[in-house]
Amino acid sequence: MTTQVLKYIVSVAEIGSITEAAKQLHISQPSLSVALKEAEKEVGFEIFSRSRSGMSLTKEGVEFLGYARQVIQQMTLLEDRFVLNKPEKHRFCVSTQHYTFTANAFVEMVQKFGQDRFEFILNETQTHKILEDVKNRLSDLGIIYLCDSNSTFLKKTMDEMGLVFYELFSAKPHVFVRAKHPLAGKKVIKLEDLKKYPRLNFLQGNYESSDFSEELFSTELSEKEIRVSDRAAVVNLMLGLDGYTISSGIFPKYLQGDKIVSVPLGEKEEMHIGYVLCRGQSLSELGKIYVEALKKFNPSKI
Repeated sequence: MTTQVLKYIVSVAEIGSITEAAKQLHISQPSLSVALKEAEKEVGFEIFSRSRSGMSLTKEGVEFLGYARQVIQQMTLLEDRFVLNKPEKHRFCVSTQHYTFTANAFVEMVQKFGQDRFEFILNETQTHKILEDVKNRLSDLGIIYLCDSNSTFLKKTMDEMGLVFYELFSAKPHVFVRAKHPLAGKKVIKLEDLKKYPRLNFLQGNYESSDFSEELFSTELSEKEIRVSDRAAVVNLMLGLDGYTISSGIFPKYLQGDKIVSVPLGEKEEMHIGYVLCRGQSLSELGKIYVEALKKFNPSKI
């Protein structure tokens, strides 16, 4: 099996569609299909399961992909070092829920790394996609939170996917609103106070449920609800529509000056924020740097 075929397999796994992968790889779809079938015949098992919705890795395929990535990375390093005479290029990818502090820690990690050649990826995405990315080795680690209402379900899901959660710190829930919001002056906000204002939640795609929600108390009834896919939209809707969202309370003021404030939510709950790895996986050197940067945002130490 050649490294080119391994690259085909990695591309299909990342894209989830043999048609789109063929376009990006600049080969015909039949040629790519044949190459995948030959690879599966060579290893003696199906790497992909095929359905109308696309291509997904089998259990054996997930393990195979991890080794395939390592081979490709080592070959790239070999070519760069001995053929092209380039310095080593490092790759690091994080999949995370939509937290400002994960981006800030990412910046610190890049600055501290300080090399000339690297490929760093910060992917703010849906909760289930984070778990899939880590499981499929698309990301070095994932960032999510657990709480009383979702921990049983998510721990079971992670166990079935061969993942392990490591807590970084805990945070009390806060309500984010614009500085001139009618509730902004309160010392504590109750859920009852929020009922007449638009609730802002992040989309979870095919996994819309309280178990995968990024927001605490998402099962509470709301007459006004807006779902978005990025952090910038949440901030704009807070400023323009008196909307609110519930999160950790960790939000550097320099991002919006004094336009956004966080007020403690007076309800019994706690967010346990941490990172996810595959079972048996250790943090890479870049992963260790990133995790140490994340720990600096521990609310009890700020």
